[in-house]
Amino acid sequence: MAEITRIDLWQALDSRGTPTVAARVHIGSHAATAIAPSGASTGSHEALFLRDGKTSFDGLGVTDAIATFTKEVVPALIGITGNDFFELDRTLRSFDSTPTQSRYGGHIPVAITLATWLAYAKRAHVQPYEVIAQHVGAKSSLPLPMINIFSGGAHAGRAIDLQDILAIPTLASTFQEGLEWIWKIREEAKKILAKKGFDVSLVADEGGLTGKLSGDEEAIALVADAIENAKLTGKAHIALDIAASQLFDGKNYVVHESGAEVRLDSTSFVARWRGWITEYPIISVEDGAAEDDEEGWSEQSQLTSQVQVLGDDRYATQLNRLRLGIGKSEANSILIKPNQAGTLFAALSTLKEAKAHRWNTVVSARSGDTEESWLADLATGSGAGQIKVGSTHRSERTSKWNRLLELSHDRVTPFNTERALNRFI
Repeated sequence: MAEITRIDLWQALDSRGTPTVAARVHIGSHAATAIAPSGASTGSHEALFLRDGKTSFDGLGVTDAIATFTKEVVPALIGITGNDFFELDRTLRSFDSTPTQSRYGGHIPVAITLATWLAYAKRAHVQPYEVIAQHVGAKSSLPLPMINIFSGGAHAGRAIDLQDILAIPTLASTFQEGLEWIWKIREEAKKILAKKGFDVSLVADEGGLTGKLSGDEEAIALVADAIENAKLTGKAHIALDIAASQLFDGKNYVVHESGAEVRLDSTSFVARWRGWITEYPIISVEDGAAEDDEEGWSEQSQLTSQVQVLGDDRYATQLNRLRLGIGKSEANSILIKPNQAGTLFAALSTLKEAKAHRWNTVVSARSGDTEESWLADLATGSGAGQIKVGSTHRSERTSKWNRLLELSHDRVTPFNTERALNRFI
């Protein structure tokens, strides 16, 4: 039997200790579990995470949502073939066809579809990444890691305005070498912060270092200095996650420099970080304008030949929104987050569309993630080219890195065959 025979749902905890949904899907005598991640910096266009709003966990519980879904939807999923991602998606959306899955939320469907994939892999006696490769029609490859060094924004109590400053081991020859390079960069950044008097034993949501610096540029310079101190200049580069939607008041961007509040229009805001890419080894910029700031995204479109212009909140792993972005040539890459799409099939459909138009794809974890490692198989099997998990600290982050190290050790796939960022060096 390769059909779903049983689905169990219960309330679990994510890496912030906040309730989320766990799903266990049975296919014959085989079963697998997946837990839905959640974000702190969420876009308005992504699948919703609906909470009960009652006394349990101060309104953050999900047991009522689970009970309703189990009664109304789960019976219709029994009997669907485990590797028929399309049919599973179609059935789920027949109960909730709203763009952001506002009836039941996207957290339950994504947990179920991920668990179904993992259970089917067990049933077929293959690795999870092999199932993904078959669905995407891709050649499996280990992704280039994009790793958090310093955090601010919603991930670190607004220590700085930028959400994350990351490092990419652009010219590493193996995954192991790349991870070691980033480890060295983080250690050097730690030393610099310690000399400035900060407590480097504390980490942000995704395991990155943090501290209330004078502003964004000081933090960027810190990471650039760490790369230089690690003797990796020209071999490793910087990525910025600006999370601009968090800074936008509907008209202007509100940023802080040396303790002073500064308001910038769209042109000035993009020009601000455009200046940084000429000053520092920045190779990728994520969400450099707010999700619905058309002027800001038009400004960014001029930079697609210089850096990886990466859309997260703008596209929210939604196929229709990606197609609009492709039509406008406003970016050249997209973040892929399954829980934004609401189902595994929807996330893979968006990834395939991006790759078909030669956009870079970056498979990403969330700030509220779990100890599971399936994201590593998703990035590898889809040949995504890049993966963004967080830092090298905290077990919900290292679980993904350790799975990729396992795949690298087993030599089942090559490392980063696409080299998607080389054209920007």
